[in-house]
Amino acid sequence: MTSGISRRARVLAAAVGTGVLVPLVAAATPAAAATPAVTCTSAKAGLAAKLKQDITAALATRKGTVAVGLYDRSTNTTCTLRASSAYDSASVVKVTVLATLLWDAKKHNRYLTDRENTLAKAMITKSDNAATSTLWKQLGMTKIKGFLTAAGMTQTKPGANGYWGLTQITVTDEQKLLKLLTAKNTVLSDNSRAYILKLMGQVVSSQRWGTPYGVPSGVTVAVKNGWLQRSTNGWRVHSVGAFKGGGHDYMMTVLTHGNSTMNYGIATIQAVAKVIHKDLAAS
Repeated sequence: MTSGISRRARVLAAAVGTGVLVPLVAAATPAAAATPAVTCTSAKAGLAAKLKQDITAALATRKGTVAVGLYDRSTNTTCTLRASSAYDSASVVKVTVLATLLWDAKKHNRYLTDRENTLAKAMITKSDNAATSTLWKQLGMTKIKGFLTAAGMTQTKPGANGYWGLTQITVTDEQKLLKLLTAKNTVLSDNSRAYILKLMGQVVSSQRWGTPYGVPSGVTVAVKNGWLQRSTNGWRVHSVGAFKGGGHDYMMTVLTHGNSTMNYGIATIQAVAKVIHKDLAAS
């Protein structure tokens, strides 16, 4: 009987051993692959490899979680990193708010009122929060969601209870929005697109950091940044920009969280932007 128990014990020990080991081995593969890599494609020979190498190097020593999107129409170049990861929008959502306002006005065949123009300008050029809250409330969730659907921004989830800064955004959707702003489409009129880009081109100097960093001279810049500190994931620091000139027509989104300070997040974004501008200018 003793030997019977010990045999059962040995069998049980072997089974437990196997049961523990197998999941560990299985789990090791996804964990090892959990750090996503920058992926780039381009119609221009050598450009994708250069961008992948330089963006990866720019982020190699940076802490925090970074998502990157690049699209250049001129060379049909795309780069992505964590394209579908969700981030609290902070003030980057203000471009979506203005786009929604103009989209809705077009549907009702009307121009913006003087009041709306004043609010829109303050919201984009100075990142005025009170103006944003007023327009967010005026539009309401139905119109905001209506625009997101029309724009194909299926990964964007508007913040609840008026908290527009907690809207969930992704690189994929921000790049979709920038593409709408920079080429003819059926969602936004040409006048609406020009108006948004004009305001993004008039952002006050203290808020022109981020994606415009290192932009070559003669290239036009449209930018909107966002920053927000919360108890989890530290500082969210984001920058979206559209750039045209020097033989290129490109848009860039860099979203970050887990930054120890706002300036740390800015430095991370600018490290990425600098190499992107440089590589495109050289291509």
